[in-house]
Amino acid sequence: MIQPIYQADAFTAEPFAGNPAGVCPLTIDRPDAWLQAVAREMNLSETAFLLPAADGFRLRWFTPAVEVNLCGHATLASAHILWTEGYADPARELRFHTRSGLLTACSDGDWIELDFPARPEDPVEPPDGLEEALGVRVAYVGRNVDDLVVLLENEDAVWAVQPDFAALRRLSVRGVTVTAAAADPRFDFMSRFFAPAVGVNEDPVTGSAHCCLAPFWRARLGKDAMTGFQASARGGVVRVRVAGDRVKLSGQAVTVLRGSLAD
Repeated sequence: MIQPIYQADAFTAEPFAGNPAGVCPLTIDRPDAWLQAVAREMNLSETAFLLPAADGFRLRWFTPAVEVNLCGHATLASAHILWTEGYADPARELRFHTRSGLLTACSDGDWIELDFPARPEDPVEPPDGLEEALGVRVAYVGRNVDDLVVLLENEDAVWAVQPDFAALRRLSVRGVTVTAAAADPRFDFMSRFFAPAVGVNEDPVTGSAHCCLAPFWRARLGKDAMTGFQASARGGVVRVRVAGDRVKLSGQAVTVLRGSLAD
């Protein structure tokens, strides 16, 4: 049996930018150990596995090290692959059944809009050693169910972060988002995301982090709809819109690899 697998760059319209994700559309359920082995072989921040369900797809995400509860860029990549490779009708909404509940994707021209749960943060005291681990001064720290969100003084500070990944790995969170208001008028805020605890030192563009960044910046800017830039080496653009307890994440994607696994 031939097992197709794809790689798509998410939150970008150009190949070799944004965040690469593996996408593996399954026809039969596979053991968790096989899924983890494929994700480790792909060696991307996340690989998505899709299994047809009665009203959509079961969707799971694996880093090279662990399964995760929520992943935006691999969901965006999955929608892109399902539509462009003929697995689903782009005129119809996609429904994904995940560890984080039902997620949906809709085609909006060249953009894809995802419906995700908001993950607002609450203020906390900065963990010991956080400033030293990031190498910059911290203006505010919040925490949600998964991550720390760290407000920095300005955009320059976001670019200047040089993390001590070993120190960040010792924090009891999935990852750490650093963010500041954007100086570039095309964007409302900037961010970077570090998750060494789950095997991803710096994630190029992180949809799930924007489930926190959207309500975080809405409270500060008074805007429901905003555009964020994730300032990794690859870079990526994420449009966000807060809708009650949900966040609409919009991005583009491009296929860069089509192949099959030796089963």
